[in-house]
Amino acid sequence: MPGRSEIIFFVISMSLCGLWQTANAQTFSIKGRVVDVKGVPIELVTIAVSPSADLTDSTYFNVLATVNTLPNGQFTVSDLAAGDYGLTAFFAGKKLERRVVKIDKVDIMLSIILEDLETSLEEITVDAENQGAFGLKRLRAVERDGIYDAKKNEVVVIDEITANLATNNSRQVYAKVAGLNIWESDGAGIQLGIGGRGLSPNRSSNFNTRQNGYDIAADALGYPESYYTPPVQALQSIEVIRGAASLQYGTQFGGVINFRFREGDADKPFSLTSMQTLGAFGLFNSFNSLGGTAGKINYYAFYQRKQSDGWRPNEGLNQDVVYGALRYAVTPAWSIKGEYTYMSYLAQQPGGLTDTQFADNPRQSNRERNWFAVDWNLFALSSDYALSGRTNLNTRFFALRAGRDALGNLGRIDRIDFGGNRDFISDRFSNWGNETRFIHRYPLLNDFSVLLLGMRYYKGFTDRMQGEGSAENDAVFEYNNPTLLEGSDFDLPNTNFSFFAEKILNMGPKLSFVPGARFEYIRTEAEGYYRNTVRDLAGNILLDEQIDEVRDRTRSFVFFGLGASYKESPSLEFYSNISQNYRAINFNDIRVSVGRLEVDPDIQDERGFNVELGARGASYGLLNYDISLFHLAYKDRIGTVLRSEPNPQFNNLVDRIFRYRTNVADASIYGLELYAEFDVLRPFLKKNNRAGLSLFTNFALIQATYSDSDEPGIEGNDVELVPRYNLKTGVTVTHGNFELAWQIALVDEQFSDATNAARTPTAIEGLIPAYNVMDISSRYTFNRFRLEAGINNLADTRYFTRRATGYPGPGIIPSVGRSWYLSAGVKL
Repeated sequence: MPGRSEIIFFVISMSLCGLWQTANAQTFSIKGRVVDVKGVPIELVTIAVSPSADLTDSTYFNVLATVNTLPNGQFTVSDLAAGDYGLTAFFAGKKLERRVVKIDKVDIMLSIILEDLETSLEEITVDAENQGAFGLKRLRAVERDGIYDAKKNEVVVIDEITANLATNNSRQVYAKVAGLNIWESDGAGIQLGIGGRGLSPNRSSNFNTRQNGYDIAADALGYPESYYTPPVQALQSIEVIRGAASLQYGTQFGGVINFRFREGDADKPFSLTSMQTLGAFGLFNSFNSLGGTAGKINYYAFYQRKQSDGWRPNEGLNQDVVYGALRYAVTPAWSIKGEYTYMSYLAQQPGGLTDTQFADNPRQSNRERNWFAVDWNLFALSSDYALSGRTNLNTRFFALRAGRDALGNLGRIDRIDFGGNRDFISDRFSNWGNETRFIHRYPLLNDFSVLLLGMRYYKGFTDRMQGEGSAENDAVFEYNNPTLLEGSDFDLPNTNFSFFAEKILNMGPKLSFVPGARFEYIRTEAEGYYRNTVRDLAGNILLDEQIDEVRDRTRSFVFFGLGASYKESPSLEFYSNISQNYRAINFNDIRVSVGRLEVDPDIQDERGFNVELGARGASYGLLNYDISLFHLAYKDRIGTVLRSEPNPQFNNLVDRIFRYRTNVADASIYGLELYAEFDVLRPFLKKNNRAGLSLFTNFALIQATYSDSDEPGIEGNDVELVPRYNLKTGVTVTHGNFELAWQIALVDEQFSDATNAARTPTAIEGLIPAYNVMDISSRYTFNRFRLEAGINNLADTRYFTRRATGYPGPGIIPSVGRSWYLSAGVKL
């Protein structure tokens, strides 16, 4: 493993290389002034410079520099090498202006006149030129403060999908993102559970989850689970970045999911959106937002209220979400933005089912006293500063103050709850951090290269307690003995510092290489106690001892990655990349007693790598596709196996069976991911015709097996939570302002644990059978109004996607049967 001196040398070398090349290359500028048809200067017009060939390609593979015009309408794009460039001027409410500019030994002076948009139809044409076809696009090679060249990424454009947005329906929202395995734990979309490439979907914990670029999970290191999911109705887009793309966001195997919120209208001081939804099983969702731009201030805020009785008994919930953001343009080159998010919900949980119970009646519930409550407070302050037309600096501070309370009977689901004290687990999360990114474009080899440098500091603290709670039926989140808990009480601080560097090295207009490196320093600590209590069959205590525990573990390492991209044409790009990955063990999950789970005290961190090769492209309005092969190598994968040992309740004459969490084996995961969408009618219609018939297919074929295991009966088994095939396909019909979408998801069977148990009495382990489910959604817009309606699970399929080890189970968590929704909204 390289030492710190090698890391510093690597980063300094990349930096000095870029600065030396910049200093020794003769550069020029494009200067100009932007006015309207009356000759009045226009401030804050976006000027984008790209290779001239990109003017014929709406996907803009490589934007070299962007600047905004000053109050007098003037702009300067400096440090450009001699050559041909494409220049685009964009301002909301004005027509796009595009120029081909040739620089030959002198600076260029331009005068640009922007005309007003004449009709709403022309606005739609402008949108089509910005990347949003079929509701799925890809990030540009350089976008905002990140590098995405040669990396697997998908961007879900919310306004261009027809889906049940009121309930955050994951299988519809993410229908075109290839290979995702989705858990459906509730019918209201409170929590998001997605995984990909053989990784567990549990609260999306194998992804680094962010909103507007900053963390939103409970604890990025100690407990990277997402109890908060932003309302889809408030989002502009969702960015899913996988494989080697995770290097600039962390070393996790899954990659990153970034929820990008809407902003206030740029050309209005005030706008209001209200969407009200009614649905089956008592669903009510109210979403209301306002925003706008007044002078140098842009603002956006929303409030969402959601409640539901649930498909099963004992499944009611209430949720409130509030968000506010304020961005102030200090100068045309510098802006600061503050954000606050509050989320709170209380949910009753009907518990899991055994296989027999599910087969008999999946809507039944034998738990009335299980409750779950979450409160989430997120803070963020960011600054974006354009040091020049090709150099940007972004820094963002973020903090979380949150908690989650789980109360109920966690005993075997095949046994009746006879009352008595309930198990109560309470977590309090307090963390903060800063991430700073510096991105610089510079001429090299008759083209532009890009250097990204970044650092991240993160400080987390979790207070986790477990003990006996109230014997009542209601949501009373209090301990019976708060000073001496029956379970455990731990303080779990952690510290993380990282430094990362990536570089796009363009070897001409078609070929580019992207090397990268990331240094990580991680310190995880645990201090507290847990109780070891043994009872006989009559409930008498045979052993009761308090065990104090202190742990402190520090490690540091550097990982590398390399990507390559060859752009044969605007509609065909070949890409490949490889990146090392790492996932730290979570100390704060070790001493929680859930479902007879015990954890190996010598459990080790997980390591491995991602490698992929793919081809993608788009002819917007006609075809969009991405096909890739991948291999994920996982060393010392953490999993759960069944073990036995002599049981003191029977004088050690009979063994007790328990679940054991440890490094079960190495895992090899190979797969094919395919997404393709085609508009059948587009070749036969005029350009501005607003009719369409698009077909899409999203298919993943994955082989995942265990090897090199010290655990008996594991080697050669299938890796858990990996369906062999995962297919989502559908059709969208468009006619004027009306859209109708139908889709079907077909998912193969999968095991829930490494032992590949087909069935157990507790229903925690076992097979998750193959299933298929259909949805139909529609929307109609007229003037300022919108109507949406649909039916989820059209065929009323009885299926499940998850076997829970604890909350909201334990046991099988049935997915919701047929349901409907109807939404009505207005935008003023």
